[in-house]
Amino acid sequence: MTVIEIPGSKSVTARALFLAAAAEGTTTLVRPLVSDDTEGFAEGLGRLGYGVERAPGSWRIEGRPGGPGVTEAEVYCRDGATTARFLPTLAAAGAGGTYHFDASPQMRRRPLGPLTVALRALGVDLVHEEREGHHPLRIVARGIKGGDVELDASESSQYLTALLLLGPLTVEGLRITVTDLVSAPYVEITLAMMRRFGVEVIREGKVFTVPPGGYRATTYAVEPDASTASYFFAAAAVSPGREVTVPGLGTGALQGDLRFVDVLERMGADVRTGADSVTVRGPERLRGLTLPMRDISDTMPTLAAIAPFADGPVRIEDVANTRVKECDRLEACAHNLRRLGVDVATGPDWIEIRPGGAPTATEITTYGDHRIVMSFAVTGLRAPGMTYDDPGCVRKTFPGFHEAFAALQRAW
Repeated sequence: MTVIEIPGSKSVTARALFLAAAAEGTTTLVRPLVSDDTEGFAEGLGRLGYGVERAPGSWRIEGRPGGPGVTEAEVYCRDGATTARFLPTLAAAGAGGTYHFDASPQMRRRPLGPLTVALRALGVDLVHEEREGHHPLRIVARGIKGGDVELDASESSQYLTALLLLGPLTVEGLRITVTDLVSAPYVEITLAMMRRFGVEVIREGKVFTVPPGGYRATTYAVEPDASTASYFFAAAAVSPGREVTVPGLGTGALQGDLRFVDVLERMGADVRTGADSVTVRGPERLRGLTLPMRDISDTMPTLAAIAPFADGPVRIEDVANTRVKECDRLEACAHNLRRLGVDVATGPDWIEIRPGGAPTATEITTYGDHRIVMSFAVTGLRAPGMTYDDPGCVRKTFPGFHEAFAALQRAW
């Protein structure tokens, strides 16, 4: 058995930073993720006038329930989708100020429109400075009254999370009606974390009622990143008889992406989930399957990357939203699998991988997407000699990935 220590969850760290900044008092985050995305979020908070002290193993955030500590700021969100969507929402709740937000070319391409449409409906003075529905943008903050708002979250659950996090900072609270929602487990993370910071959201079907009144500071331990853990679980799944155990994730974990181990179990892997750890042991051969992955779509590339080693076709459905991530992940997977000599077909929201001969190592086209690199690293266990055109893009969520993956291979 090989034990792998996974760094903190990006999703949890980003939400915790928002909640801590908005709370009354000082919050300590224990074992936050240290990566380009989370450092960009913390830097953005600093530019908005929030006090952030980063030390190894813990970050301290001085909350400002009244909003940013400066009346003007320019914030660069880097590649971070949570940074680019959450920080403008946080700033909009401030009592007064003008704030400019911009992002990397990659993030500029990603949509923001449904969230900004909702913010405008709530009275926020918001202007997209170049392309409607995308960064860069300007917000003039005057506080938010609150009330009823409708939201289309079919592209990203982050739109809904941003509004949920905003709710307690409005005068009257929010009543959010969601017309469509993708990646629903990420919303459950948000609701659970808001509860820890003192806010209980009432959910009735597609309607979320968020009370006013603000947040209370706390000490919050960030659990390991389940999406990152998927690569190591998948590594065990394609290695007959090998085991990987990840501590810190278990039956009480918040993250829906831990359900990826259920996918591996359906494919024949031996999965043991305890209170505080998960172990995956690889079978002699993985089984093919057809599976909707709408709710755990960040692990779609992981499954696509191990599909060539199944005993039959692997068809992944209902993943249209993966086309508007850091890259078009559905086509990125198809392109790279074909380069490996694998038969692949795609449609608007699906991909089907048809195993044949052994994949042949090639240079992976990463499209600057961390998840493409980490997913195809797993394929490389059975196709030695794999290279990447941008291996360093893993810094977005796991700067030490290549070293950790090499250590796993040495341990085996």
